[in-house]
Amino acid sequence: MTAPGASTTRPLSFLAFDFGTRRVGVAVGNSLLGRAQPLTTIAAEGDARFAAIARLIDEWRPDALVVGVPFHPDGAAHDNTRRAQRFARQLHGRFRLPVHEVDERYTTTEAIAGRAADVDAASAALILDQYLREHPR
Repeated sequence: MTAPGASTTRPLSFLAFDFGTRRVGVAVGNSLLGRAQPLTTIAAEGDARFAAIARLIDEWRPDALVVGVPFHPDGAAHDNTRRAQRFARQLHGRFRLPVHEVDERYTTTEAIAGRAADVDAASAALILDQYLREHPR
């Protein structure tokens, strides 16, 4: 029996991605803790990139994926905006998991300022932290 006022929904787990043309930072987190942690950076392209992501999905079994989408400071889209959105569509098409996009302006700058050992993975963690803040459960 569930206690009055207790939630019956289970925590959701996520993998988040800081997309780059050469590297993709990856972070993991869940809705129970509401926090993300940097996981790794994938320095591969094409099928090798998606094979590495498939291994992470098999290992972590996320309920959904989160992709950071960059914009200009004024909110305008640019080439990398479209590339990140395409990457998000590819993730959904290949892995059939829900994919959420997050405006990721300044995450790399913040990761660098925080002296992250792995800037790309730290950026992915910031992206996921933002998603979890904006979508509390």
